[in-house]
Amino acid sequence: MIDIIQVGIGPLGQKMVSSAVRRGSFHIVGAVDTDPAKVGQDLGVLCGMEPLGLTVAGRVEQALAGKSAQAAVVTTVSCLRAFEAQVAPLARAQLHIVSTCEELSFPWRIQPELAQKIDAVCRQYGIACVGTGINPGYLMDLLPTVLTAACEKVTGIRVSRVQDASVRRIPFQQKIGAGLTVAEFEVKRADGSLRHVGLPESVDFIAARMGWTLDRKSESIDPVMATEATDAGYKPIAQGMCRGVHQVGRGFVGDNEVITLTFTAAVAEPESYEEVQIEGTPAFHSRIDGGIHGDVATCAVTLNTARSILGVGPGLKTMADLPATSWFAAS
Repeated sequence: MIDIIQVGIGPLGQKMVSSAVRRGSFHIVGAVDTDPAKVGQDLGVLCGMEPLGLTVAGRVEQALAGKSAQAAVVTTVSCLRAFEAQVAPLARAQLHIVSTCEELSFPWRIQPELAQKIDAVCRQYGIACVGTGINPGYLMDLLPTVLTAACEKVTGIRVSRVQDASVRRIPFQQKIGAGLTVAEFEVKRADGSLRHVGLPESVDFIAARMGWTLDRKSESIDPVMATEATDAGYKPIAQGMCRGVHQVGRGFVGDNEVITLTFTAAVAEPESYEEVQIEGTPAFHSRIDGGIHGDVATCAVTLNTARSILGVGPGLKTMADLPATSWFAAS
């Protein structure tokens, strides 16, 4: 049994709590959210379950008063700068941190100064911190690199993730632009608020694992258009509106495109799948037909990583730095 506190009780945090309770492998000893409307509520009731006898606190210190925990599961923000401000209170409480902050998954190339600050705080207090989830954290970065263990030579990695967003939580559908007009999509694309966060970090993770020094990277973001009306998502989408996003991250060594990560998420997408193509010796591909449910799997990967992070040395980690993450039974 692993003692944890849950930080962030939004839609994903609520799913995380439900998953942890169902698993029976975790003991939630505290919960934190800065929303005054949630503070003081029973965590179970807030998450749509039976009461857990545990009230949501507004601060980490309050959540841990008279208690102890091994790790904090943090489901608050996607932005590394916003996450950095949340690290110190958790580190001071001697809590290892497992977060779904996408930019935390591999920040060393894109935001090195923030990565170094987070690493320094973790080392100061002797705790480890990692960013993970289904993507980034597993499907489009860790998994393809693990598959290359069967190769004597690798010349390219291509990963495609195509998913029907109709079954995903509302904030996810909003994040990919489902239900926007083309003009609204363009505004959000321009200000950076509409995108799958973490694709450039996944490119950097793969490059680092392969020992490739990238000469350049690129990222494209385009709308997936509705050719007919659909009400499969959280709100009706008319013909000519956006169903979701098609995003491609690329990494180049010289003129060679050695990494291609293609992410497509759209409401009413006719087919879902995960596919990895390894170019090299031997060359092969792996495909998961039907895809993997992102919300369920994000909770699973994050909670399973809470075991992997225990006992590693202090500092900011990546999934490659931890013992192999897997499901484990309640004990």
